Amino acid sequence: MSIKIALPKGRLLAETARRLQLADLGLAGYYPKTRLYRLTSERYPDLFAKIFHEKDIPIQVAVGNYDLGICGLDWVEELLAKYPSSALVKISNLGYGEGGLYMMTSRAGGAPTLKDAPAKMNTIRIASEYPNLAEAFALSNRLRRFSVFPLWGGAEVYPPENAEMALVSRRKGEPLSNDLVPLSELMGFSAFLIANQASWEEKDLSEITSAIERAVLPPLEEETPAVASTGTPVPYPVGDTVRLAIPDGHQQPPTRQLLDKAGIQVDDYPSASGNRRPTTSLGGVSIKVIRPQDMPLQVANGNFDLAITGRDWLREHRYQFPSSPAVELLDLKSGRVKIVAVVSQDLPVNDSRDLRQLSNGGESGLRVASEYVNIADKYARDNHLGRYRVVPTWGASEAFLPEDADLLIENTETGQTLARHKLKIIDNLFESTACLIGRKDSARSKKGEKIKAIREILRDAVEEDK
Repeated sequence: MSIKIALPKGRLLAETARRLQLADLGLAGYYPKTRLYRLTSERYPDLFAKIFHEKDIPIQVAVGNYDLGICGLDWVEELLAKYPSSALVKISNLGYGEGGLYMMTSRAGGAPTLKDAPAKMNTIRIASEYPNLAEAFALSNRLRRFSVFPLWGGAEVYPPENAEMALVSRRKGEPLSNDLVPLSELMGFSAFLIANQASWEEKDLSEITSAIERAVLPPLEEETPAVASTGTPVPYPVGDTVRLAIPDGHQQPPTRQLLDKAGIQVDDYPSASGNRRPTTSLGGVSIKVIRPQDMPLQVANGNFDLAITGRDWLREHRYQFPSSPAVELLDLKSGRVKIVAVVSQDLPVNDSRDLRQLSNGGESGLRVASEYVNIADKYARDNHLGRYRVVPTWGASEAFLPEDADLLIENTETGQTLARHKLKIIDNLFESTACLIGRKDSARSKKGEKIKAIREILRDAVEEDK
């Protein structure tokens, strides 16, 4: 009888690794900065583990791909808020990774209490990585008019200019924010051991779950979390102020180089303190640091005038919203990656034609995993892959092949990471570079001259490399 367990990357990895080591499950290779996704047990030959982005774990357990999983209760409740009948069993609270979910508003112009929100605000925009919980909160508190902005991260920087509220998570002991105040604490959370309901009823998981539950370690000594500051509270930019979004994460170094080359001073970027509101030497410009994945929709909605993101994320957005006003204004010619179709090296497929034959011969349909849900869907339709379903992922997508998906739509620079995980590229969809995006009508707006000037400054910097 095989037992499959899904283990988390990111915030819970270190403490989960300590827990499993004490449980003596024999799962070697699970540690921070591990380059492995699949683990087998020396002690339990039938135990198999795979490492996922934490948000994917409740889904993988609920659909029955994994018998057990370890993840934060916040992501379990986010799934259950939309799919309350999901086949999940909460086995036990593991007592680490503690934190809370808070509905926040800005000190500058926000409602002082939740009771005041309907009277103080018109349509209430809520930004969050937890869109299902945010919607449930709005409905339970009878907010008559609201909209939820689903985000990949950085929700705390959106109020007050781009949202009235933000549902954010904070680890235990971490300051909430410098410029936000809590309206409500939705829930506390910690790491939970969960199980698929059918597996829990039909398999004997007791030896594994008991070992994990008994393995209690002293608290891990951690550094005090840095204050997650978004800068000094500011009023909503009015008039002809140009609102520019620049990326967080691994896109920060090339963006910093471009800004320096263009002679644009941006202070505290990247920021050691988590500041998402850097100041700039550009007059009449306000800057926020947000996720590149979120930028096209935010530009389309009018929350930003300009943004530096990837062409891949712009195309992903436009496949979903073909009439979107978000368009590319300038190719920045950096951050070059290929968007590719990938399968396991063991699969007898070398191109899309082979893939089509494989798909047409299967009864259950092709499973296509990707962070690029709409690009993956279009690729499957354009290549007539017959029955298929897209499996959304939140990172570590290479882990899905071959057990949990048949095809992966992914980005790669050299292909070395894919090869290391025994995957092969069978098709190149397109090449993506960083680009400056804006609204297609921006040149005719009252900010048009400033937007054009910023575009020309960046164009000159890009053309220096020719």
